[in-house]
Amino acid sequence: MALADVFEAVAGPDAPVEFQAYDGSRAGVMGSDVKITVRSPLAVRYLAQAPGAIGLARAYVSGHLDVDGDMFTALSRLTRAQETSFTLGEKAKLLSDLGGPKVLLPRVPPPPQEVRVNRRRFTVGRMHSKDRDAESISHHYDVSNRFYEYVLGPSMAYTCACYPAADASLEEAQAYKFDLVARKIALKPGMRLLDVGCGWGGMVMHAAKEYGVKALGVTLSEQQAVWAQNAIKEAGLEGLAEVRFQDYRDVTETEFDAISSIGITEHIGKANVPDYFAFLNGKLKEGGRMLNHCITRPDDSGPSFKKDGFINRYIFPDGELEGPGWLASTMNAHGFEIRHSENLREHYSKTLEAWCANLNANWEDAKAEVGDGTARTWRLYLAGCQLGFDNNIVQLHQILGVKLGKDMKSGMPLRPDWEPSQARAAASD
Repeated sequence: MALADVFEAVAGPDAPVEFQAYDGSRAGVMGSDVKITVRSPLAVRYLAQAPGAIGLARAYVSGHLDVDGDMFTALSRLTRAQETSFTLGEKAKLLSDLGGPKVLLPRVPPPPQEVRVNRRRFTVGRMHSKDRDAESISHHYDVSNRFYEYVLGPSMAYTCACYPAADASLEEAQAYKFDLVARKIALKPGMRLLDVGCGWGGMVMHAAKEYGVKALGVTLSEQQAVWAQNAIKEAGLEGLAEVRFQDYRDVTETEFDAISSIGITEHIGKANVPDYFAFLNGKLKEGGRMLNHCITRPDDSGPSFKKDGFINRYIFPDGELEGPGWLASTMNAHGFEIRHSENLREHYSKTLEAWCANLNANWEDAKAEVGDGTARTWRLYLAGCQLGFDNNIVQLHQILGVKLGKDMKSGMPLRPDWEPSQARAAASD
């Protein structure tokens, strides 16, 4: 059977893309703004040996399958082809159409960008031990600071931005996000802030520069810490801002006035989240606020992570997502009175769209920096995540809690005052 016929069987006869294969067969809409090209028999072996999203990812990352045009548009149009819930009968027919049992052997090794937990690279310690977490974080974040600059832009903020207006730029939205967090946790000059999982130090530097706060950030990525330390020095903020290459569990200081946890809970693991919140509560003064900002899932049904999914294999080894209700309940059970929660799902879709645009604009430089396979991995990952937020497969929640004092007073305003218009109104009263 021609590969074009297999494509139509898997993607559907009406898939609005152009398809071309090395056997000369073609399908789909000729001249479409999205073109799929199968370049070699190895792509067929990948698809036969791992039907669905993993097979497609392996074929694309390895360069045996190409996608010309916008990746987000391609994924949006090929939803059916990414389904992994094939029945045994469907798998048998697909195998037959691709050439029969001969395409199953020999097994084609995954691209080197794929990490199998407890195999090859991730052999250190039990899941979410300090050593294992350090290795997992290093896999994702120690790619190349220059590469991240290409993708993230000048802010070097690798978490969901918050867009104050639909036409705001990525940089404006990232600055607004950091300031929103600062206002929610009520930063004031002279306070001490702990920023857990601080990345390249964006929140730490914003708090120090804009609020006169003495801010400590910790990260398990050595490259992030070095970059942040240099940025702090260049900004002249050494007296207020500090970023350490350190596990949060090794922070010895206490009595912080506020804590920000931005994009780290996903790496903690569900079994460790209760201890995580209890640890942060113990670092906070009475009356202090803690904001947890993390990717969530719409509900708590099913496993908290897909062990064999693309994200776990290629991007975030050992990553786990929880529902916002469970997170809020767990925060509450470990000393935080929950005062506010909001879902920024649409904001993350816009953030990812901007990161995709940055990567596309810097594509040749990005490939030169990290190699074609890693650049392809990121192109697929960012576009796939954007689709996930658009379709409510994943969400992003900010949950604000306060550690009550012995008098049970929260110190919170009667109404939220962290939006700029509300803050101005409160100041004028």
